[in-house]
Amino acid sequence: MVGMLLHIDQLAGGCHAQELAQRTRLDPSTVSRSVAALVAHNLVQRRPDPTDKRASLLAITPAGRAALAGTHSWYGEVLDRALADWTPGEVEALSVALDRFTRDIDVALGNHDKLEAAR
Repeated sequence: MVGMLLHIDQLAGGCHAQELAQRTRLDPSTVSRSVAALVAHNLVQRRPDPTDKRASLLAITPAGRAALAGTHSWYGEVLDRALADWTPGEVEALSVALDRFTRDIDVALGNHDKLEAAR
């Protein structure tokens, strides 16, 4: 759910659930259930879309931002502990490998999307 919060937070002005499903590459029903849980925990709010009265926009709440901040802090602490005995060179090598891996995943997913669209 942290990923959902991050995506919603990155979209200034809010987003539609459909847009969130596209960005996260998740099934709309999965996004709908996740959003319902985030709304129930007051981490996300639904508000009317000013350009389409039938739709609603999702926006992160102050509690959602606080949860993200806490998560960032926690992840930072975990990474610090995990990498405490690594040399700077090892950390740099990991960073380079993860950057490459992320790019390759993006390319693979982009190619997959093109193949799916061609069906």
